[in-house]
Amino acid sequence: MNRQLCLAAYDIAAPKRLAQAHGRLRAYATGGQKSVFECLLGAGERDHLIEEMRELIDAAEDSFLLLTLDHHARLVTMGRARAPRLGPFFYEG
Repeated sequence: MNRQLCLAAYDIAAPKRLAQAHGRLRAYATGGQKSVFECLLGAGERDHLIEEMRELIDAAEDSFLLLTLDHHARLVTMGRARAPRLGPFFYEG
């Protein structure tokens, strides 16, 4: 399966929805912190995540961003940041 590195970010107003969004994104994440996650997603996983978040968020109060990164772009990290793990295997669980 061909996966792409994406950044998923959210800003959720209600604590219950916030906890649910965090749990759902952690299921897809390979790294990240607080409300921004690095995710390696195939096309079906991407569509499924978008649908899950669409059902969860309140469009009047919350926001969700899923950004697909250009795998040819130079990666820059600063501070304690670690480069995403982009090996040939994807581990879940």
